[in-house]
Amino acid sequence: MSRFSVVVVGGGISGLAAAWELSGGATGPNDGTPRIEVVEASERFGGSLTTTEFAGRTIDLGADGFLARRPEAVTLVEELGLRDQLEAIDASGASLWARGALHELPGGLVLGVPTSLREILHFKGVTWRARLAARRDVFLPKRLRLGNDATIGEIVRTKLGDKLSVDLIEPMIGGIQAGRIDELSAKSVFPALLDAARTGGSLMKALRPVGLVNPGPRAESVSSGPVFFTLKNGVGSLPRELARQLMDRGVVLRSSVEVTALRRTPAGSYPWEVDTLHTTTPANAVILATPAPAAAALLGSLDPAIERLGQIDSAGAAMVTFALAVDEITLTKSGTGILVPLRTSWAGDGSMMVTAVTFLDRKWPHLARNNDVILRAHVGRSDDARWMRLSDEALARRVSEELAVLLPHFGTPYETLVQRWPHGLPQYHVGHDQLIDEARAASSKFTVAIAGNAYDGVGVPASIGSGRRAARQILDATCAFT
Repeated sequence: MSRFSVVVVGGGISGLAAAWELSGGATGPNDGTPRIEVVEASERFGGSLTTTEFAGRTIDLGADGFLARRPEAVTLVEELGLRDQLEAIDASGASLWARGALHELPGGLVLGVPTSLREILHFKGVTWRARLAARRDVFLPKRLRLGNDATIGEIVRTKLGDKLSVDLIEPMIGGIQAGRIDELSAKSVFPALLDAARTGGSLMKALRPVGLVNPGPRAESVSSGPVFFTLKNGVGSLPRELARQLMDRGVVLRSSVEVTALRRTPAGSYPWEVDTLHTTTPANAVILATPAPAAAALLGSLDPAIERLGQIDSAGAAMVTFALAVDEITLTKSGTGILVPLRTSWAGDGSMMVTAVTFLDRKWPHLARNNDVILRAHVGRSDDARWMRLSDEALARRVSEELAVLLPHFGTPYETLVQRWPHGLPQYHVGHDQLIDEARAASSKFTVAIAGNAYDGVGVPASIGSGRRAARQILDATCAFT
C-alpha cells in the first residue's frame, strides 16, 4: 500500500505547526508517519513572524510576544528545545491618552471592560458621564436581549454607555483585533463578555469573577504563570527553528512556490493532486493554512460553505519603530505603552493615526540598554487605511509629530523602521463561528482541514493550536486509511 501523503498549503506558523503535529509532535516520526510537504508562496516561512536587526538588537517585525497562559506556544517552544529562550514580560500596565493627557489605566479591566466601579470613579481619563454610566450599570443595569451572537459594541454600549465604550474599551479590544467593537463578534472575540451579558443585571459585576481572559474563541486550557512571554532571539526565531527541525524529520519544505490548483482525482491511490506552476504532488489529504480568501479560491467550487470563507476580510496595519538616545525622550513612569482612542483630535491634520505605542525595551529585558530607548507606534484599523497612502518617510514623519504630542519630550530618533502588513488581521464579524463550523464540516468530507488566524484566534498560541488541531483531524483520516 502506498504511503499516506499530506500536503500543507501555507508555511506560516499554523502550517508549520500542522506539519510538526503530523510528523509526530513531541515524540517525532515513526513508521506510520505520512509523507508531508509544506508549500509556501513567499520566499520564507513564518508569515508575519520574522525578525530584523535594529539599533544593535534583534527585534520582531510582527508579534513581539505571546500570551503565556494559553499553552500552545509555550508547549511548542518546549518541544523544540527552546525553553531557555523564553523570557517573561518585565513590566505591566499602560496609559490612556484622554482629555489631552496620559492617564494610567485603572485596575480591574477585562480586555478593557471595567469590573470595578471604585476604579472607574477615580479614573480621570473618562468623563463624568462615563462614570455615571458605570454607576448605573452597578445599581440600575439596563436590560439587553441577546441571540446567538452580538457585536461587542452592542453589548458594551447598551450596558456601559457610548463614552466608556469608545474612550476606554475600544482602544484595547479594538486595538488587539485592529477592528471596531461595533463590527467584532462577541462570541468569537470575547465570549466571556457574551456570557456575562446573558446573565442579566450588571455587566461589570458579571465579568468580575472572570479575571484575565484571552481574546478570541475559548482556549481548550489555560495555565498559570506569567501573562506574556517572548523569545530572546525574537518570536520570529520560532518558525525558523521549527522549519529547521521539520527538515531534519524529512518534511519537504518548498518556499517561493505558489499552489495554483487543488484537483480531485477520479481514481487511484491518491484522491488529490496539488498543482504548482511546475509540479503536481499527489495527496491523500490537504491542510489549507492560507488566508481564508485563498482557501475559498482553491476549494470553494466544491461546496458553498467553503466558498463563504472568502467573506472573511482583513485589516491592514503598520508599525513604526524608533530608537532614541535616552536624553531625547521622556517616557511615562511605568507601564509598557500607551493606548490612543480612535478619532483623537490634535493640532495636525485629521485625527491621530497612532492607535497605540509600545515601549519595547521596557517590555522585554533583553532589549534594554542604558544609553537608548526603543519604542514602536502602531497605526491602522479596519476603517483607517490612511497610512497606506503615505510613503515610509512621510509615515514616519507623521507618527513622530503625533508622538511629540503623546510624550512630554520626543526628540530626534537616530534610527527608524517602518513595517507594513497590508492584510494583517482577519476580522471576526457576527456569525463568524457558524461560518467556520460549516466550512470545516464541508471541507472534512473531502479530507481537507483548514487552519490559521482567520479561524481560531489571531494570536500566536491560537494560530499554533489551529494548525495542530487541523493535523490531528488529518491523522484521524490516516488511521482510517491504514
